[in-house]
Amino acid sequence: MNKELENIYRNRFHNSERQRDAVWKVLVERFFQRWIQPDATVLDLGAGYCTFINNVKAGRRYALDLNPDTLQFAAEGVRVLKHDATEAWPVGDVSVDVVFTSNFLEHLPSKANLLSCLHEAYRVLRTGGTLLALGPNVRFCGDVYWDFFDHYLPLSDRSVAEALQLAGFNVEQIIPRFLPYTMKSKLPPSPILLRAYLSIPAAWRLLGKQFLVVARKVSA
Repeated sequence: MNKELENIYRNRFHNSERQRDAVWKVLVERFFQRWIQPDATVLDLGAGYCTFINNVKAGRRYALDLNPDTLQFAAEGVRVLKHDATEAWPVGDVSVDVVFTSNFLEHLPSKANLLSCLHEAYRVLRTGGTLLALGPNVRFCGDVYWDFFDHYLPLSDRSVAEALQLAGFNVEQIIPRFLPYTMKSKLPPSPILLRAYLSIPAAWRLLGKQFLVVARKVSA
C-alpha cells in the first residue's frame, strides 16, 4: 500500500511542487497563521509534500504521513513522522498546540479510522489547543468528488463537525465554502489572485467547494 500511495501522489502532483508551495505560502501567511503562535507546536496530519508545514512559523513542527516522499520535501526544522495516522501517533500526550489537516480525512478507509484520528488529535493537543480541518465538501462537489481514486469517505462540513464533537472537541467555526475543489479549478493559482480571493469572502460562496472547520479542545 505504501508503494501505491507513493505512485498516486507522484503522478498527481508531478512538476507542480513549486506552484503548490507558492499557493500555500500565501494561504499560511494570509489566513492560517492567525491560529498559530510563533512558539507553538504544530502537527500537520497527512502532510504529503509538506506545503503547509514548511511555510508555518512555529516553535516545533511535525509532519505525519505514511508516504515515504514526505521526508524528501520537508524543510529544515520539520520533523517527519512516517506513520499510519489510524494507529497511535508517536507524539506525547498534551504536547501539541495546533493540529492541521488538509485534504486527508476523505482518504481514510472508514469512519472508524476517522474517529481514531480525531481521538489521537484530541489526545496530543493541549487544553485550549486547536484543530483545523480543510477538505472537499461533498455537498458542493458531489459530481467530481469521486474523480480521485483514493477518496473513500464522502464528507461535508456538517459530518466533520459532528465527528469532531463525538471526539470531544468544541466546534468554534464552520466555513462550508472556503477554497475551490482543486488548484486546477476556476481559481488561478497565482499568489496575487489568491490574495485577492482570500480578501473577498463573497467569492468563497461562489467558487468555494472545500470546507474549513475549526475546533478546540476545551478540557483535559
